[in-house]
Amino acid sequence: MLTIYKSGMQTTVQDLGRTGFQKHGVVASGAMDPYALRMANLLVGNEENAAALEITLMGPSIHFEEEHVISICGGDLTPQLDGKAVKSWRAVTAAKGQTLTFGKPGSGSRCYVAVAGGIAVPEVMGSRSTYMRAELGGYQGRALEAGDQLVVGEASADQKSADHDKSWFAPSPLYSSNPVIRVIKGRQFEMFSEGSRRHFFTEDFSVNPRSDRMGYRLDGPRLALAEAQEMISEAVAFGSIQVPADGNPIILMADRQTAGGYPKIAEVITVDLPLVSQLKPGDRLRFKEVSIEEAQRLLRLQEKTINCLKRAIKYKREATG
Repeated sequence: MLTIYKSGMQTTVQDLGRTGFQKHGVVASGAMDPYALRMANLLVGNEENAAALEITLMGPSIHFEEEHVISICGGDLTPQLDGKAVKSWRAVTAAKGQTLTFGKPGSGSRCYVAVAGGIAVPEVMGSRSTYMRAELGGYQGRALEAGDQLVVGEASADQKSADHDKSWFAPSPLYSSNPVIRVIKGRQFEMFSEGSRRHFFTEDFSVNPRSDRMGYRLDGPRLALAEAQEMISEAVAFGSIQVPADGNPIILMADRQTAGGYPKIAEVITVDLPLVSQLKPGDRLRFKEVSIEEAQRLLRLQEKTINCLKRAIKYKREATG
C-alpha cells in the first residue's frame, strides 16, 4: 500500500485511456505523456497500460508501506527518496518506510511513477484512468489528497527481484521549453486566410495559464478564416488544434471532448504529443509541417525503440531467471 502524505498540485491515477467509448460521449482521458507512462511501466515489468501516478509540477509525498520496485519517467521534477536524489528513466527500489518527494521542476511539467504490480484501483469501462470533471475512474474519480491510501497489485517474482533490471534505462524525449512541434494540416486548413496559414508556421505561440488536461490554450498571432463558415461538429483527436472565434488556437489534450465544431488548422503528430504535454504556462512553441508519411515513419521508429527495450528486458530476465 502507498500512503499519500502530501497531495501535490495535481496527482491522479492514469493508464493509457478509456478507449472505445467516445462514440457514446465518454472522454478517453489517460496519460498526458503516453510515452513516459509506457516506459515507466516497462521498466518495472508491468504491462504498458498498467495504472500509474501522473504528477503535475508540484509533486506529492508518497510513503511506501512495503518495499516496491518503482520507476519515474517524464519531466524532471527532482524526485528524492528520503532526501536522496532518485534517477529517472530506470527502475529503482523504494524500501519499506521510505518516502518519495519532489522538488522544484526542472525540464518538463509532468512525471509518472510506476510501481511493480500497478496501482490497483477498480476499472471503469475498461480503464483505471481518472476523469475529474465527471468524477470517473481512478481513485474516487478525483486527484489524490493527503491521507489517501492506494493498493498496489501483486507483483510477480521477477518484478520483486528486479535488481538485474536496474542497469536498463529508457531513452527520454528531448523535452524543451520552446520546442518545434511537428504537425500535419488539419481538415479545415484551407479555410483559413492566407495570412493565418503563414503565421501559423512562422510565428511563436505561448502556453496560456488557463491550459489544462482538456486543452492547451495558446497566445500568439490571431488566426482567422478566409470567410465566415458554419461547421457541423465532428470527431476530434489527441493533438487536434482547434481555432475558436477569438482566433487563439487550442491543442486538445488527454481530457478532450469527443467532438468539436471549431475548425481544425492542424494535428500534432503522435510522437510529438509528449513534447506538448510537458510544456508549462509561459513556455513557447512553434509549428512545423510534415507529411502524413513522415509522421507515420517517425511513429514506427518510436514503436521500434519501445519494442527493443521490451525485448531486451524480457530476454535479460529469461537469461538470469
